[in-house]
Amino acid sequence: MTETESIAYDVVVLGAGPVGENVADRTRAAGLSTAVVESELVGGECSYWACMPSKALLRPVIARADARRLPGLSQAVQGPLDAAAVLARRDEYASHWHDDGQVRWLDGIGADLHRGHGRLSGPRTVTVAGPDGMQKVLTARHAVAVCTGSRALLPDLPGLADVRPWTSREATSAKQVPGRLIVVGGGVVATEMATAWQALGSKVTVLVRGRGLLSRMEPFAGELVAESLTEAGAEVRTGTSVESVTRQNGTVVAVTGTGDRIEGDEILFATGRAPRTDDIGLETVGLEPGSWLSVDDSLRVSGSTWLYAVGDVNHRALLTHQGKYQARIAGAVIAARAAKVPLLESDPWGAHAATADHHAVPQVVFTDPEAAAAGLSLAEAEQAGYRVRAVDVDLSSVAGAGLYGEGHRGRARMVVDVDEETLRGVTFVGPGVGELIHSASVAIAGQVPVHRLWHAVPSYPTISEAWLRLLEAYRDA
Repeated sequence: MTETESIAYDVVVLGAGPVGENVADRTRAAGLSTAVVESELVGGECSYWACMPSKALLRPVIARADARRLPGLSQAVQGPLDAAAVLARRDEYASHWHDDGQVRWLDGIGADLHRGHGRLSGPRTVTVAGPDGMQKVLTARHAVAVCTGSRALLPDLPGLADVRPWTSREATSAKQVPGRLIVVGGGVVATEMATAWQALGSKVTVLVRGRGLLSRMEPFAGELVAESLTEAGAEVRTGTSVESVTRQNGTVVAVTGTGDRIEGDEILFATGRAPRTDDIGLETVGLEPGSWLSVDDSLRVSGSTWLYAVGDVNHRALLTHQGKYQARIAGAVIAARAAKVPLLESDPWGAHAATADHHAVPQVVFTDPEAAAAGLSLAEAEQAGYRVRAVDVDLSSVAGAGLYGEGHRGRARMVVDVDEETLRGVTFVGPGVGELIHSASVAIAGQVPVHRLWHAVPSYPTISEAWLRLLEAYRDA
């Protein structure tokens, strides 16, 4: 017979990734007792299989690429990367897949960690099946927050499981460099992992069903990244679908829609994400298992008074930083509602409404060159019905970009709402632009008029002068 223990809390958080951690941090700061349930590692996807290990893999790649463009340094860095050292550093950034530090952090804020598989078992109730066979029933006085994230979505290809394909998890945690890697997909995971593994010694073939890479950004972003990957030795095939995959004597064989056979030692499918909601008991509260959860701007699930869905599971913006932003909002909302404090729209911090998810989402793709965007692309702005005008500049006109080295590609675009005279979107592609994009986020989220941006003077010679060139192009057009 399974032993059962019942415990009551103010808040129960389902999932201990960065999103769940931040919800718990905010509710504990408000004095609410909080339980956190996790079936894997505390710290979640970002810490162990996404943001941290992937960027640890990419940093030496980008640093070497930059160094190779600098006279006086380029000759010293023509050799291959030390793959073993890169992978060892990656392991350190992933904490060797141990979560002791994250557990100590949870303890430090006073949240209770319950390890095991958690499922909703009715309103305000989560049942946890622990690894020791113990079953705990956690009840929430005020809120349950679903922060279970997303998982890699694999296509429905016969026999795919027998091939043992890579997903983003295997791509960021692999212990050896494959001689040949097939990458299926053209988004962020596909381009970043193609960049990393090609530089580490793989022969990479990228198969993209659409017309180009990074289709959710401005077209020039994907074009510049594709050119760079090709020059690095990768093969990029657009308009190419994969119809079947087999593994024969250890070799992966992918057959395309045109009948071409492509061989590799491993194959990575980076073809989208699905919510991790298929086995968390949604049916017990009238919701569909496996579905994305629709929420309002306070992150409360539509039609509920107590259930919140924060981060990837609500499908608003599948990015760690946006999930953490939502978590701060959700934590503040839960605390205010628990204290029966009205959620005032006049709150100057906007602490009770996740408005940035609608118009100011930033993203950086850590390829060579880097691609970074905030807000809407030109096509997205036009589709949304805004009257907009876009201006472009070549980053070769920016002295600060040139200092990064010779042969850098770079381009910037600013999308301006001509009725409001504010920015709807900004895209940068080039060296170091990941550190530039927050200025775009500030301008968009703050709805700063373009004539005021003219008085935000960029330091010389920095790549921030891209702003001056964009504003000149807009004013003089």
